[in-house]
Amino acid sequence: MAERIGVITMKGNPLTLTGHEVKVGDQAPDATLVANDLSEVKLSSFKGKKIILSVVPSLDTGICDLQTKRFNKEASSLGGVEILTVSKDLPFAQKRWCGAAGVTAVKTLSDYRGNFGETYGVLIKGLALLARCIFVIDEKGNVTYVQLVKEVTTEPNYEEVLKAVKGEACGCGHQH
Repeated sequence: MAERIGVITMKGNPLTLTGHEVKVGDQAPDATLVANDLSEVKLSSFKGKKIILSVVPSLDTGICDLQTKRFNKEASSLGGVEILTVSKDLPFAQKRWCGAAGVTAVKTLSDYRGNFGETYGVLIKGLALLARCIFVIDEKGNVTYVQLVKEVTTEPNYEEVLKAVKGEACGCGHQH
């Protein structure tokens, strides 16, 4: 299993990511996740739509909560874009969180029994949590933007993600 050592930190401490790094220009790998009703959902089932794949460690933490609520708010201005939040939280916890937060425009999907983290190279070794990362995938299933958030306890750059979705960003994940 491929490892990337020290590419992200948590409170300044370097962490190791395991799995295959997905880059801009790659075909988005397929993965099977679990919906709130325990049904299996394949990422390939969203082909034909533009996707924001918002990957978070846990909805029960402050930054993940803010990130998911922000994308829920932005959804209304992004017609036709599927926003998927992926975490290792159990589907029951995701459903409870969505109800409590009033989140209806973002779909939460669980990787609690899958290999999404390794498939996308965002599984944090030793913690069994997913790194904070945003992938934008176009209608053809190509990865057009990746933003791996260096410090897990900080929010992503939402403006860059929104520009990428609208085709205004270079896709490298860096600010210009």
